[in-house]
Amino acid sequence: MRITVNAAMTVDGKIATVSGNSKISSKEDLVRVHKLRSKSDAIMVGISTVLIDNPLLTVRLTKYKQKDPSRVIIDSCGRIPLDSKILKTASRIETIIFVSEGAQKQKIQSLKDRGAKVIVAGRKNVDLIKALFYLKKMGFKHILAEGGGELNWSLLNLGVVDKLIVTIAPIIVGGRTSTTLVEGCGYGTISDGIKMELNKVYRQNHGELVVAYSLNRFDI
Repeated sequence: MRITVNAAMTVDGKIATVSGNSKISSKEDLVRVHKLRSKSDAIMVGISTVLIDNPLLTVRLTKYKQKDPSRVIIDSCGRIPLDSKILKTASRIETIIFVSEGAQKQKIQSLKDRGAKVIVAGRKNVDLIKALFYLKKMGFKHILAEGGGELNWSLLNLGVVDKLIVTIAPIIVGGRTSTTLVEGCGYGTISDGIKMELNKVYRQNHGELVVAYSLNRFDI
């Protein structure tokens, strides 16, 4: 199973402003992202992305669409709103929500009633390795992760990412509390950091740079 992490960030490495605004990509870049989606079996995001952006996570901006990929939500406590766009469409687009044992049974049932598949993987937090094993057993071959900084950190830190694609927008937003491309605990030294190989760089019409890296990964 291949995992690609895709994100858009500002020159100063932010994927959202201090207020949570994450509308960074141009229309051209959004078309690129939707083409990526159309070639993926599933789109994975963390619960923070759902709570802040309320995304639909479908393919809309490309003619290459065959069907919408499955949506995979990492939601340890089962916090996804029942009126979110994802749950409103869960009866027609496969939606898989991974929760921990700490999620309330009543909420889990409510999610199932709306058409979502709910899988418990982990005690207090979702065990991503278990979640990925589940997805592999279910036949998924290519996962596109569009998560926030925490999910990006978790996937990269586990060593399960094949490719990292980042669009760098020509803008600076600053902010000590702004979300960066990769959050998490971080590494203590540069030498401990995740090593990547540059594969491709190209410029889009709005001055954006799209940078693609490959990584040595742990096979799920």
